[in-house]
Amino acid sequence: MKPIFYVLMLFALVSCKQNKKQEAAEVNDLYSNSWTQEIKLDNGKKWQANSETNEGVLKMQNSIKDFSSNTLEGYYELAEKLNVDKNYVIKNCTMKGDSHDNLHVWLLPLIAKIDALSEANTIEEAAKLKQSIEENVNEYSDYFN
Repeated sequence: MKPIFYVLMLFALVSCKQNKKQEAAEVNDLYSNSWTQEIKLDNGKKWQANSETNEGVLKMQNSIKDFSSNTLEGYYELAEKLNVDKNYVIKNCTMKGDSHDNLHVWLLPLIAKIDALSEANTIEEAAKLKQSIEENVNEYSDYFN
């Protein structure tokens, strides 16, 4: 009986360590912009985006620019505004094909970052997420017109 118990404990310990490594990698992705390794240009040119998508990104840029709080509640409010702006992009996007696929490469990490900002536990964490979101949003213009 004891050998089975030890095997099960060892399995649980290894599984727990693997989950912690995966969680750490996901957190690091929130602070980085590793999506830039996946996104492509349109034969060396920027993708053509529809005007509503560009408008939604501009709204996100303005929400970030207008942010001036240094409290968790303020960061949560920013996350709410960014979520509304992001939903505007999603609702009004009419892009198709490769341009749409590459928009998703840019957008999906941004969604995760905004969600994480709405659940940040410290001001330091929220500030790092805000910085990562700002970089993500500002890099939109490197890939889309």
